[in-house]
Amino acid sequence: MENPKNYFHLHLISDSTGETLIAAGRAAAAQFQASQALEHVYPLVRNRKQLMPVLDAIDGAPGIVLYTIVDRELSAVVDQRCREMGVPCVSVLEPIIDLFQSYLGAPSRRRVGAQHVMDAEYFSRIDALNFTMDHDDGQLPTDLDEADVILVGISRTSKTPTSIYLANRGIKTANIPIVLGVPLPERLTTATKPLIVGLVATTDRISQVRHNRVLGSIQGFRGEEYTDRAQIAEELKYARTLCARNNWPIIDVTRRSIEETAAAIVALRPKLR
Repeated sequence: MENPKNYFHLHLISDSTGETLIAAGRAAAAQFQASQALEHVYPLVRNRKQLMPVLDAIDGAPGIVLYTIVDRELSAVVDQRCREMGVPCVSVLEPIIDLFQSYLGAPSRRRVGAQHVMDAEYFSRIDALNFTMDHDDGQLPTDLDEADVILVGISRTSKTPTSIYLANRGIKTANIPIVLGVPLPERLTTATKPLIVGLVATTDRISQVRHNRVLGSIQGFRGEEYTDRAQIAEELKYARTLCARNNWPIIDVTRRSIEETAAAIVALRPKLR
């Protein structure tokens, strides 16, 4: 095996938004920490005129080529030019489409951007996003029972980004801050429909994140108590006590990505319904 490269060009060609490619490319690249992927994303490539400059750019910076192009003629052009340039290329969707066709016994429709449809599910996600933004950080507590999920936790436990990620999956999510000695909203303790989950992290992790926030805060903000480890430990103890008292499950987000935290929450929903 040759010596590993410390960086490489990753070309992502899509006839749609490129989201599928970006996710697949990053998931694969993450397995090779010694080499950094330099991403080149080319979305909405749907004809030869749009494709030719992309292939020229690849020729100027050879690397790995991933593509999702449903038009067979265009995908054949990509394959041929990549062979001529001596660069590896893979159609990310084609093997999966072939598998589906074989199993289902029916041809695919070959429709560009078929996953991006403004149907009932799409508008459900928009509705969930609107609800989640309106109910961020304890806002509008009067209708908490309309939420699918409510996240509670002390400051800097990733409540807001996790809420937004869940909302993108169509899950109406509210989040409520836990403040030492401050009672929770009455509507939270009486809510019967939502799954309520407590988010916690280690004292060190929260102190580190809070310290970074203090560094970027406005002049005059006093952060000594906000980042004090003893104070944070008390806040976490209070949060755990509240969750135990109300039988709310707790997820430690210290070593979890937002996606992993959201997956753990989604996994809890059917168990508690």
